[in-house]
Amino acid sequence: MAGAGGRAMSAASALRERLPVKPGTLPGVLMAALVLVCSEFVRSGMYAAYLPQATGTLLGLPKADAVAVAATAFTIHFISDTVMRGPSGALISRFGVRTVMLSGAALSLLAVGLMAGTHTAWVLLLAAALHGVGFSAMWPGAMNLTADATKDSHKGRAVTLISLGVMPLIGAGFLLLGALAERPRALVFTIVLVVLAVALLAALFVPDRLRRAVTAESQPDRRARLKTAVGALAPLFPAAFMQTLTMTLLGPLLFTLYRDLGLTYWGMVALLGTGGAVAFGSLPLTGKVADGGRARLAVTLGFALLALGLGGIATTPPLWALYVLAAVVGVGYAFIMPGWAALVTGRLPEAERPAAWGALMTVENVGTSLGPLVGAFAYRTLGPTGPFITGAALALLTALGYVIFRRMLTTRQETGLEGGA
Repeated sequence: MAGAGGRAMSAASALRERLPVKPGTLPGVLMAALVLVCSEFVRSGMYAAYLPQATGTLLGLPKADAVAVAATAFTIHFISDTVMRGPSGALISRFGVRTVMLSGAALSLLAVGLMAGTHTAWVLLLAAALHGVGFSAMWPGAMNLTADATKDSHKGRAVTLISLGVMPLIGAGFLLLGALAERPRALVFTIVLVVLAVALLAALFVPDRLRRAVTAESQPDRRARLKTAVGALAPLFPAAFMQTLTMTLLGPLLFTLYRDLGLTYWGMVALLGTGGAVAFGSLPLTGKVADGGRARLAVTLGFALLALGLGGIATTPPLWALYVLAAVVGVGYAFIMPGWAALVTGRLPEAERPAAWGALMTVENVGTSLGPLVGAFAYRTLGPTGPFITGAALALLTALGYVIFRRMLTTRQETGLEGGA
């Protein structure tokens, strides 16, 4: 019996060693991820699917006015989220992840509760703004906690895994709340408020480890550490803007352009599925490159492949070639996602990382919001292939930027490899 117990303990110890997170940190990371996915479920469903259909009924407005109010609510929510990402990161540095995520979840619950009972447009818009402020804590909190809890050999893949894990809930929120748009408001808001209550409850179990790490630092060095953080962060701002701009300019146009590519609706679905499947399947390999001290190389290869794939699609090739090019784009994304995560976590000093990453997320959100506008302008100016040509040019420009400014975009791990070489 003693031998069997020893073997069981040895197996458990071996399993803990194989986990990418530091001992004892997995439950906290999972709780932060749960807060994030619940928050995204509500955000995507409310602003992208439910309010565009239901605002007229909720407020008693004619259709044209209702569409305007719903679009304004989405914009106000997104702007308040974007503007507050940096301050949320700074608050995480000072007060810890739990305190800030818990406050964000509580404010989100209050804001959506206010939205549930209103029949007035200005109250709905105020609630959307407050919801954006509350939501702004979720991504900085979950990403910083994940990076802090993960071993150096897996940071890029762990952050990417959390980011990708949110996607199904974004889709679920969009589909479910969109489908319930014509049902009684009580049903919809009961679902939404229950999901946000789950987020609030989960936030109680998110650890405040980052707070302890920061308070352990010596305060006299604060100015020097801030200078180091700014120096590490500054070169990432253009990269953050360019990559979100490049990666989002096609999104709203794909189901407008599929006929110009010679595809049916389901053909476009299959094409997107091919790219997504290849991206997911490639992540174990591309993630090892990123986490193996080659983060900048991974991002550079990713954007080069993205440029190749989008440029090829712009030539409107035969149907079979579209699927090959979709696979190339998928591999590109599989390099970019963990590469960027590893680059950020590898450059930003740990003590200042929450505030710095929050500021970086603000820039990313600006690129995300402008991407669709650039794509629409390219479509109107250059025709159906315009967005693909523009996307390829931006991706190539971004890849060249990582090459030209490689010394400014080197992680601590890459510096060590170069020094060892």
